Amino acid sequence: MFGFGRKKKSRGLNDVDDLMAQLRPDLSREALGVGPSFPGVAPNPLLNGDARRRIAELRAGTLALGVLVDWREVNSNPRVVLMFDVETAEGVSFRGVADEDLTITELTRLAPGQTVPVRYRPAVMDHYVALARDADPARVRQLSDEIASRKRT
Repeated sequence: MFGFGRKKKSRGLNDVDDLMAQLRPDLSREALGVGPSFPGVAPNPLLNGDARRRIAELRAGTLALGVLVDWREVNSNPRVVLMFDVETAEGVSFRGVADEDLTITELTRLAPGQTVPVRYRPAVMDHYVALARDADPARVRQLSDEIASRKRT
């Protein structure tokens, strides 16, 4: 009668990716131009425990610089998915994705090629990053100088 005894089918990671591709084709891996090892866009971070944990870890992550490649609006909050080419202090480069809630003012200031501080998890290296809004400007300049000097040599 009220669904007792029926097992709820759990969704696997591929099912969520397929569902995301159906609901928002512009957020599929193919539309974003990334390969199968690139993470998908998490369902709503407010409702997903793994996403909340990942975001908390990223907020305390290691500082790096990200050059904005592109972004997509997920909803009108506005929640956006930002894609970055990330460069770390250790010289590692990777494509990163950030799932962020931005203000309208922040959204209007987005421009491809813009360099912003981001945080990542070096122990995981799963392509997820977060905007480092709390980064010390002096530390960001120092990191930028380190990266620039490494590129010159």
